[in-house]
Amino acid sequence: MRTVSQSHKATEPKWVQYSLIGVVCLFLLVMLIIPLISIFAEALNKGLDLYWAALNDPDALAAIKLTLLTAAIVVPLNAVIGIAIAWLLTRYDFRGKQFFTTLLDLPFAVSPVVAGLMFVLLFGANSYVGGWLESYGIQVIFAVPGIVLATLFVTFPFVAREIIPLMQSQGDQEEQAALILGASAWKIFWKVTLPNIKWALLYGLILTNARAMGEFGAVSVVSGHIRGLTNTIPLQVEILYNEYNFVGAFACASLLAFLALLTLLLQHLLTYLQHRKDTIHLNK
Repeated sequence: MRTVSQSHKATEPKWVQYSLIGVVCLFLLVMLIIPLISIFAEALNKGLDLYWAALNDPDALAAIKLTLLTAAIVVPLNAVIGIAIAWLLTRYDFRGKQFFTTLLDLPFAVSPVVAGLMFVLLFGANSYVGGWLESYGIQVIFAVPGIVLATLFVTFPFVAREIIPLMQSQGDQEEQAALILGASAWKIFWKVTLPNIKWALLYGLILTNARAMGEFGAVSVVSGHIRGLTNTIPLQVEILYNEYNFVGAFACASLLAFLALLTLLLQHLLTYLQHRKDTIHLNK
């Protein structure tokens, strides 16, 4: 018996297939490929010397370092938080679990600008918490801690959302068996749980890293746009573009695009390795 998809594929006219392929390719060309090529072309339009000079500008270097520092802090924190949330929601039943699961998607629903304002209200100099922290010499808003907190807020669901469906489908039979055999909780995590979720975890961390490096809205609100101190690459691009420094703006934008492409390549590689591993496992 033929499935619905097989029957549809057999009766579908060729011109329909080619038309859909053409529409998709045209959309990708106009919305993705041409703009991406334009960024690199505009960045290199004045020559390599000006391109490298723009990237070696002290403010640009400070923005690059801050972006990488933020990602380096946020990604490991997301790994710990994401695994903890996934473990809680898949291994325990408690009152309010559905509400907690709904709250997990809050950063997807709330505008990043609103998220930034939330942190300003909470940790600003005129707030109770912010004033108390600043009395001890700890500045959150218009400083690196505020940028990290804002980035963490908009990225923390990625890891959990990648791991939760996998842990739900796998169940806890292997973990229960290891527990019966006398393994400790820590050993169960390292020897059973982590190997089973490692691909989903890596995929979630890649998405987190991409969002952390490219975040603009929330970081723009809490950073204060202080040159050489609190500007990330996206903020630096906006400032240079508004100042009509197109070479510098597109140079920084091309670097950000390159990092995004590198992230996409890594994601594709991990997907390929996972597919290859699953194929080998099925053939055994």
